Amino acid sequence: MDWTQPIDAYCERLDPSFWSEPWNAMTNLAFLLVAILMWRRSVGDAAARGLCVILFAIGIGSFLFHTVATAWASLADVVPIAGFILTYLYLANRDIVGLAVWQAGLATVLFLPYAFVVVFVANQLPFFGISNFYWSVPLLLVIYSVFLKDKHPKTARGMIIGAVILVLSITLRSLDELLCVHVPVGTHLWWHILNAVMLGWMIEVYRRHKAHG
Repeated sequence: MDWTQPIDAYCERLDPSFWSEPWNAMTNLAFLLVAILMWRRSVGDAAARGLCVILFAIGIGSFLFHTVATAWASLADVVPIAGFILTYLYLANRDIVGLAVWQAGLATVLFLPYAFVVVFVANQLPFFGISNFYWSVPLLLVIYSVFLKDKHPKTARGMIIGAVILVLSITLRSLDELLCVHVPVGTHLWWHILNAVMLGWMIEVYRRHKAHG
């Protein structure tokens, strides 16, 4: 694989130059700002602060992908996202659901076959295949919220809010190329902004649960 191979995957990019996606690049500031905000709100919670560090890395990786736009930059983009999902899932299993460490780890590993099934189903449906993997996350949040609604209603409600924001975010991500003729800058920038809000909110949900139950 050629790790320096240029990638043109978004409406805004017209050529391989570094600054060909200014809106997609600059809106990654949202991840950095939210990460800093949540870091300040997470004093005394090492796990929540760890999520803030990963969130900051998401902003850096995504900025690289939307400027350098190569295969290696794509990897720098997706690895922190996967890291956040798996880390949050483990912490939620351990600290919100209340599983033992080994059970939380096993439940986290089971996300992989679950995501594979969601991707397979999404690929069979018009429109959903564009962002196939990402649909696994809001669906999982809904599943967890149903499981938690009686014992931890506030946390369950927080997860539903996160799922709604993420559904809107994924929808705008998926519309980027489809609306390119009508929206020259694309809609991917809103994926960044809404994702930053959603991930910051999910850190807040986790932090509040640990603080107040």
